[in-house]
Amino acid sequence: MYSVETAARTNAKSLWTYVRRMLPPACLGVIAGALLMRRISNDAFRPVIGWIILALTMLQILRMQRPDWFEAVPHSRWFAWSMGLLAGITTMLANAAGPVFAIYCLALALPKLEMVGTNAWFFFIINSYKVPFSAGLGLIRPDTLLLNAVLAPVVVAGVLGGRWLVYRLPQRVFDYLLLGFAAVAALRLIVM
Repeated sequence: MYSVETAARTNAKSLWTYVRRMLPPACLGVIAGALLMRRISNDAFRPVIGWIILALTMLQILRMQRPDWFEAVPHSRWFAWSMGLLAGITTMLANAAGPVFAIYCLALALPKLEMVGTNAWFFFIINSYKVPFSAGLGLIRPDTLLLNAVLAPVVVAGVLGGRWLVYRLPQRVFDYLLLGFAAVAALRLIVM
């Protein structure tokens, strides 16, 4: 008999499949991003990252209008590795991997709850992996830790509010909101 618990286990397995696909290239991307940060100002990379995210956003919007376009691409190994490397580099250089990972999940056509769970676990792991690199680059200091502690209640409120909102949004609205936020993030990287 197919129960709710069986469905949850199946979803958890697929969630971890996507996380595992992205982690190795993302970890390599974090290393590459840390090396680039030692040599070149991350301000030089922000517009490039923005244009890449904007191009990926536009491509995904086109794919949503014509689902048969590149339908096998999101499930290919090279696509996962490309997006993983890009996510790792962008998270290290500009803390901008959220739009990259969101576009990856949208390309896979993940349902919104699976997407949120996959996103949460991926960023928990990759941000934990980034800690020694960020500390070595001087990005984690007592004053930044204090700011994080002060903002912790806002993060908790955001998690609760986000959870409430995700359950109420239709899938299509959720997908287009993600693309809209990705485009806004890309434009901020390009302009700033």
